[in-house]
This record gives sequence, C-alpha cells and structure tokens, in this order.
Amino acid sequence: MTLCPCGSGAPYSDCCEQIISGAVTAKTAEQLMRARYSAYVFAKMDFIFESTHIEHREGYDHAGTREWAESAEWLGLEIIKTDRGGIDDSTGEVEFIARFKDKGGDQVHHEAGQFKKKGGNWYFTDGIMVRPKPLTVIKIGRNDPCSCGSGVKYKKCCGK
Repeated sequence: MTLCPCGSGAPYSDCCEQIISGAVTAKTAEQLMRARYSAYVFAKMDFIFESTHIEHREGYDHAGTREWAESAEWLGLEIIKTDRGGIDDSTGEVEFIARFKDKGGDQVHHEAGQFKKKGGNWYFTDGIMVRPKPLTVIKIGRNDPCSCGSGVKYKKCCGK
C-alpha cells in the first residue's frame, strides 16, 4: 500500500489516484489541489494540463513540466488554508506549501492557488506566490515587566 503523497494519510489508490484517473471528480478546490500535487509527484502531466482551466493553458510546456516534475524529489504538501472552494462554491482559493528538492537543493513553493468550477468540475486558474510576512519586533523598555513572566522589570531579569 502506497500512501497518497497529498498528505491525507489515505492510500493513493483510494485518494488522488481516483481523481487523476478520472474515476471521480474533485468535489472541492482543495481535493483538486491535492490531486494536482500528487500528479506532479507521479509526473501525470496530462492531468495537470486537463485540470488547468482552458483560459489559462496558453504557454503550458508539457515536456518541460514533465522533465521538471520527474527530476524533483517531492517532500510533501501542506495545506495552509482554504477560502471558498466547497461543494456549492464556484470559485475558491487554496493556500499551500509544496516542498521538493531539485538541483538547487531544498525548495519551498508557497502559493495561493486560484480555482474555478465550470460544468461541475474544478479547474486551476492561477497561482499567486505568497511572500513571507515581515518579522515584527516588539521592543521591551528597560522598566517594562520582563516578557518571561517573572514579574520583575526587564532590566533586572532577562535584560541583564
């Protein structure tokens, strides 16, 4: 039994393989996103192309995409959040992180995938790269209570 690379914990044959093979259709945008990740893992480029909305297929490089997918070592998929994309929705967004290793080493692909339902089927339309959020630093004054929770002023505790 091979676990599905989408991270669901289910066997591949009971999970994304059903969608990739066309036996069932993805009921949600997230299911399609998971199946697309699994399709990259197994280099099922026909599914990647067919699950891309027809208005967003221009410039798709079938051979180049296959070569890239086959040369990568796929390390995992993490779904961060979904917005809409349910059974009764017509559009949706799935924010995800796909981890893989290529010639350049470990890679992290963080994207907000856009999806649209047409004729009862979900399609990928576009991806927007998610930039890291800026680090926020909270400055603690010398006379403020210490952030460790000791109840002592910062200058007498961790600020020594």
